[in-house]
Amino acid sequence: MFENVIGKLKESLKKTKNIFTDQVNEMLELTVTVDDYMYEELEELLISADIGASTSDKIIEMLREKVRKKRINDPKKVKGALKEVVIEILGDEKNSVYPDVTPKIYLVIGVNGVGKTTCIGKIAQKLKNAKYKVIVAAADTFRAAAIDQLVIWAERADVEIIKHIEGSDPAAVVFDAISAAKARKSDVLICDTAGRLHNKKNLMDELSKINKIIQREFEDASKETLLVLDATTGQNAIAQAKQFMEVCKVDGIILTKLDGTAKGGIVISIKDQLNIPVRLIGVGEKIEDLQEFNARDFAEALF
Repeated sequence: MFENVIGKLKESLKKTKNIFTDQVNEMLELTVTVDDYMYEELEELLISADIGASTSDKIIEMLREKVRKKRINDPKKVKGALKEVVIEILGDEKNSVYPDVTPKIYLVIGVNGVGKTTCIGKIAQKLKNAKYKVIVAAADTFRAAAIDQLVIWAERADVEIIKHIEGSDPAAVVFDAISAAKARKSDVLICDTAGRLHNKKNLMDELSKINKIIQREFEDASKETLLVLDATTGQNAIAQAKQFMEVCKVDGIILTKLDGTAKGGIVISIKDQLNIPVRLIGVGEKIEDLQEFNARDFAEALF
């Protein structure tokens, strides 16, 4: 199983490896001494993998310190130290889609097009397969397509869906979903939401109203807000996340489409700049391709 996870991660990070890891290997092979020039070259390569200037600078400072402490004089051995630094920045949190306590509410946010509804469907199916009783709430009433798509996923996962017609009040959908979850003694309620960042005032009001209803109607439930970001957008994903963080507290990140980008370094940048754990990563189309994020696995696959 472990080999399968690493293998899939390696495959999904292939584009990033081609741009970043292979060039790092080549540069360190050709470098004769551990000096400022080597660090400058390495920093440029970090930035090219969309790790971002400030995070790249931090990595280099941490790497210098580690190289000094370990008295590394051979450039070829710097890569091992670099991998350790990446793991330190990413942290070693245990990331699981399976709830630690029940009942649990996952409020899933993110702009349109990032794969939010698909992620909800995959999470619902994973939980159902693990014998959890799941209900999904189609509270993205702004787009009829989002409701229709979630209906398809709910049928596929064989979980109940609570939905209203397009244009309905999202908070009313969540209210009905909470009533259903309590009546049926569900373990997990997953709520889809609209992602209209171009009108932050509406989004803020909407999420505030939803959160008030959750607190009032389901106060004994544990709640987490998960933000879905598209890895292919690179540093724009960071900017998106910061905008959502102005609107509500974000407990975890789901990073989709990691298999379709050369910007895999964004994972490191997200953790460093936002200090929010990456909970799940999307590395393909199948249910099992939405994986729980593990820092060591990621570093192993990248290097």
